[in-house]
Amino acid sequence: MSHIRRVAHQNKTMLMKTASYYFIHIGVAAMVAYAVTGNLWASLTLSLLEPTVQAVAFFFHEKAWDRAARRAPSPAAA
Repeated sequence: MSHIRRVAHQNKTMLMKTASYYFIHIGVAAMVAYAVTGNLWASLTLSLLEPTVQAVAFFFHEKAWDRAARRAPSPAAA
């Protein structure tokens, strides 16, 4: 469990950003799904499933960009 806490602490800002993105995405997805289907249950199901997958993908996308930024030479060194 300490490993999970350490990883969470090291990525606190990114996890908070991911969580806020997740909740906004759920709201947007629910509105779009309801507009398309007209079915409340289908829109709630879709709005929870798709953003959950997107939030996980977003976290790893951000990690990849951070890693790439650390590898890039600084402008002062060029």
